[in-house]
Amino acid sequence: MAFSNNHTLISRATRVNGDLHFTGELQIEGKVTGNIFADDEKDAKLVIADTGLVEGEIRAPVVIVNGKVVGNIHSSKHLELAAKGNVTGTVHYNSIEMVKGAQLNGSMVNNQAQQANPGSATVATA
Repeated sequence: MAFSNNHTLISRATRVNGDLHFTGELQIEGKVTGNIFADDEKDAKLVIADTGLVEGEIRAPVVIVNGKVVGNIHSSKHLELAAKGNVTGTVHYNSIEMVKGAQLNGSMVNNQAQQANPGSATVATA
């Protein structure tokens, strides 16, 4: 998967209050209180490091969580919950990867199943 040359880092000592809009790759090692939106729906990638915390909704094609998220995640391509990943909220995904140790407190919604049958949603609780 080819990503653009846009790389943004929110370091461990950084706190952001408010919504973030990004293109390319965004790596969060600090704290974000607000929603995160990928403006480039094709190649955007969000990585939440093990020290990262996001309190808000996330919308991006590729999302990798190794930190903590309190809020819903909408991933249009791939969602990875890494070993130290902790999510409280509903995750929407096309493909998902959960590594041993990852925690999900909420629901899982497969976007492909929802698109195939728009009258109902496939929800699995973890």
